[in-house]
Amino acid sequence: MIWSVSWRNVWRSKVRSAVIIIAIALGIFAGVFTWAFYYGMVDQRLETAIKTEVSHIQLHNPKYMVNPDMINFIPNIQEVKTKIEQLPSVSAVSCRTVQNALITSAETGSGLRIVGINPEEEQKITDIYTKVIDGTYLTGIKRNPILIGEKLAEKLNVKVRSKVVVIMQQMDGTMTKGSFRIAGIYKTTNSMYDEMNAFIRVEDLRNLTHFEASAGHEIAILLKNNQDVESTLADLKTEFPDLDVKSWREISPEVSLVEETMDISMYFILIIILFALGFGIINTMLMAILERVKELGMLMAVGMNRRRVFSMIVLETVFLTLTGGVLGILLGYAAALIFMRTGIDLSAFSEAYERMGYDPVIYPVLKLNIAVKVTILVIITGLLAAIYPAVKALHLKPAEALRIDM
Repeated sequence: MIWSVSWRNVWRSKVRSAVIIIAIALGIFAGVFTWAFYYGMVDQRLETAIKTEVSHIQLHNPKYMVNPDMINFIPNIQEVKTKIEQLPSVSAVSCRTVQNALITSAETGSGLRIVGINPEEEQKITDIYTKVIDGTYLTGIKRNPILIGEKLAEKLNVKVRSKVVVIMQQMDGTMTKGSFRIAGIYKTTNSMYDEMNAFIRVEDLRNLTHFEASAGHEIAILLKNNQDVESTLADLKTEFPDLDVKSWREISPEVSLVEETMDISMYFILIIILFALGFGIINTMLMAILERVKELGMLMAVGMNRRRVFSMIVLETVFLTLTGGVLGILLGYAAALIFMRTGIDLSAFSEAYERMGYDPVIYPVLKLNIAVKVTILVIITGLLAAIYPAVKALHLKPAEALRIDM
């Protein structure tokens, strides 16, 4: 009975209840939509980090991680690659030879990371070949083709088929240089990555530096499932104790940190929204109690105990809060569903987003746990907001309340 009475009491003042419900709905809508927006933003960043930049797992010579020098390589890298490919969780493996270098054009120069790859092998690991916006993916140039990022091309003021000179260290420590021609220019969502990474054929890098054909600096591994990272990482550490084995979380800790702190950040934002709404809810319930002082006194006079009065006020507050909360969740989900298909274009801020590695077009991601978490927070807010009005109602004295002329 007390449930139905509480629900009817919510709608005794329809305008006042509607105003606070709409306020709660708008606040929850903002929180839910923002949560879905940031889920999409972070998921896109993680996908870029894994599929474009670092893959799921990488192996290096332990000394290479301390000092990325040419001589700190993995010997017999093809044998290691063959063993890794036999793991059931592995989708593809690519061996790379990496060298820090200086690249110069007719106008200027820049430091960068030269990555020697097998193009066919690398296509199974990263999606750089799909990011080529001009030219080709290391084809069409017979001798020494190079693939560079758009940001680096702008810095060097070069275009496809332009000639550049790469200066790097040989195996014996002496400096050497090679003339390369730009086969293609790529563009990812991370402009810093584009500026600092260029790709050439591994055989061209070996010829220039006299690097051993059986060795390499980096083994990149793409898994069939993201959930297999930890188990595969443990297997690889056991199988190759002499190598440094790291997951993408360790290689790109800044990306991992964003993922780990996102929920905390969203909880913080939503709690601020609900905290502000809580004062509105308290004010509404206090007004409702003041209008019903005589009625509440009469109920207590005819035998309704204080526990039931307290429960009734709490239920009214929770109903009020939950109605607005559910409406806000539905609105937030509806808006997110719309933008999941169209995306939210933030191209006006693309330069800032790309410097941080984010795509300027964000597609929100809906997850069931958003609704669950928000609903729990809304109920908690309703319960907390109900305490003061309910306690205020308990302090009413039936005899005095009945004498009040409302």
